[in-house]
Amino acid sequence: MTSPIRTERHDNVLVIISDNPPVNALGQAVREGLADGIAEALADDSVEAIVVRCDGRTFFAGADITEFGKKPQGPNLPEALDKLEASDKPVVAAIHGTALGGGCEVALACHYRVAVPSAKIGLPEVKLGLIPGAAGTQRLPRLVGAQAALPLVAIGDPISAKAAKAIGLLDAVVGEDTLEADAIAFARSMVGKPVRRSSEGTANQDGVKNPAIFDDFRAKYGRKMRGFDAPNAAIEAVKAAGESSYADGVSKERELFGKLMTGSQSKAMRHYFFAERAANKIDDVPKDTPLIAINRVGIIGAGTMGGGIAMNFLSAGIPVTILEMKQEALDRGTGVMRKNYENTAKRGRMTAEQVEQAMGLLTPTLEYDDLADCDLVIEAVFENMDVKKQVFGKLDEVVKPGAILASNTSYLDIDEIAASTRRPGYVVGLHFFSPANVMKLLEIVRGEKTRDDVLASSMKLAKKIGKVAAVSGVCPGFIGNRMLSKRQEQANKLIMEGANHWDVDDVLLDFGFPMGPFQMGDLAGLDIGWHRDPSKVTTVREALCAAGRFGQKAGKGFYDYDEARQRTPSDEVKHIIADFAESAGNEQREISKEEIQERLLYPMVNEGAKILDEGMAQRASDIDVVWINGYGWPLHTGGPMFWAQEVGLGTVISGLEKHDLPVSDYLRTKAGAGNAFD
Repeated sequence: MTSPIRTERHDNVLVIISDNPPVNALGQAVREGLADGIAEALADDSVEAIVVRCDGRTFFAGADITEFGKKPQGPNLPEALDKLEASDKPVVAAIHGTALGGGCEVALACHYRVAVPSAKIGLPEVKLGLIPGAAGTQRLPRLVGAQAALPLVAIGDPISAKAAKAIGLLDAVVGEDTLEADAIAFARSMVGKPVRRSSEGTANQDGVKNPAIFDDFRAKYGRKMRGFDAPNAAIEAVKAAGESSYADGVSKERELFGKLMTGSQSKAMRHYFFAERAANKIDDVPKDTPLIAINRVGIIGAGTMGGGIAMNFLSAGIPVTILEMKQEALDRGTGVMRKNYENTAKRGRMTAEQVEQAMGLLTPTLEYDDLADCDLVIEAVFENMDVKKQVFGKLDEVVKPGAILASNTSYLDIDEIAASTRRPGYVVGLHFFSPANVMKLLEIVRGEKTRDDVLASSMKLAKKIGKVAAVSGVCPGFIGNRMLSKRQEQANKLIMEGANHWDVDDVLLDFGFPMGPFQMGDLAGLDIGWHRDPSKVTTVREALCAAGRFGQKAGKGFYDYDEARQRTPSDEVKHIIADFAESAGNEQREISKEEIQERLLYPMVNEGAKILDEGMAQRASDIDVVWINGYGWPLHTGGPMFWAQEVGLGTVISGLEKHDLPVSDYLRTKAGAGNAFD
């Protein structure tokens, strides 16, 4: 077998080159090749300096994920990197593409680092519930200081070459087209000088002199880190880099890494890592399916959803024609889009020039005929079947043959919508989540007659606009809302039986959700879909609307809100709920938080099992992708279906039976066949 590592001589410089496509992952052969390359350089007196670089589109982008869960083969990465750093000849990392995770640790073990301007560098292990395990938490703070290291290690977002140079992680930013030559020249300039090892750096003393660095970091990122074990372990490891010797710091890192690797959170987050990638694969659609080119998109409706959907395409450089029925609505919608972009620019996430570029791709119109040349048209109109069928009938008349017609419906039957056209094969559901320009999930709904090229093109487009896509079959509510309806059904029953609505919300907050069902109702607006007749009150929600309690926008809904939109329970709401419970003849009782959690979550799992049984989702992990990205299910539990397996499908069944809730045959079958959905 040919080694993925080769060496080349450039006079007195040995260049060690990795060619391990697609991302130069640090598998066993690569690690061994690195160690052998260093040994080769050290054994040759005519070699005075070493450069480490990669062929292909990137520097080492991280660990080899195919080795996850397998028995490791030597040398392991720490051993290989220790040999590299121990070299008494200068070693220079030449970085292009991304140097992530183990790739960043390779760069840190080199004595010097140069990179092209487009490079990205980072330690994203926390996103898998881990921390760096090859001394990254020890070398990095010694090189750049604890304050600069903390966000890289504990938050895990990569930084640009410019930012890396500013904190001292890079020694030089070089030409995009001259990386190897510049790295070799840099290496030669270091010949004869004492090598600078990251493990011997002293920048980490900033955390010793100013311990408040760690408390300030926790205060700043506390909300983002809430519920996750790895970020706190990362902080502990960085702190150890300042308080301990390098050897003791590495030992501490290994101890923390081992606990995380064997813990439930990392297992769940690694499951999600693979689940997101699996969701991109549609089992019965050939990989070589020709794609439909999507160069212009039409959007029908310039309201909150339509405008948000349009922004996804504009930000990706795809021209959009947006249609409204009245000029006032069109002006209001495009004005909100501009304001959203300008607010993003104020936060430093865009430049004023980028705002103008995005808005310059937008064509507002009042005429359906202006959609004729669009390759994809998405309707985002009122959630009413008759209205949607009317819209699709009109699109069928004016939009060119071969274009994709999509509905943003969150609940309605895509097949019925498709039947209102003469091209049902070109109709698909593209269910964006609000706010559509922020939320990552795109639920792609496959109709009975949706063509393979339409589905494959939709999946490809989702990636281009930065969405995480999952495919659903046609059923009421698809995957996400269908399961959500079961949770909401139980939430409503619980408050009728005696549970406080804030306790119901708090149980989900404690579990890791960003908000509970009644908070979510207040945020969305309780008056959505309300019939506007204060004299007609048949539900708690209608009673709240009749009392002017429309949610956060009114300062009161299920909760009372202050100017900062902080919630407090309302006596008025408590009385309204109590009156409804009494009139319905519901006996009030104390309900434990354990019962609340079981009744909210177990029916969701049962519904997910039914979705799988009906073939509405390809795999259980797709359901996890939907719920993590669209509904705030806590990532560190892996999603509802993975979580259920960890709890035990038998436990879920027992809980459902205890509360007299239905149990699907599919769930019973899976519980009896090894406790696994996939």
